[in-house]
Amino acid sequence: MTDLLVALGLVLVIEGLLWALSPELGRHLLATAAATPEASLRKAGWVAVAVGALVVWAVRG
Repeated sequence: MTDLLVALGLVLVIEGLLWALSPELGRHLLATAAATPEASLRKAGWVAVAVGALVVWAVRG
């Protein structure tokens, strides 16, 4: 459970850095995502899940 909370904290740090350092880039990324077809977003999401799982497996394994 501790690892899950640490991971959530790191996500918040990374997300917060985007908005703190470059709010305009964040707006641009949101607009680009809104204009991207759902299938492409879904595919990118699954790729991110797979890569993230591989990273966790490699670090913990």
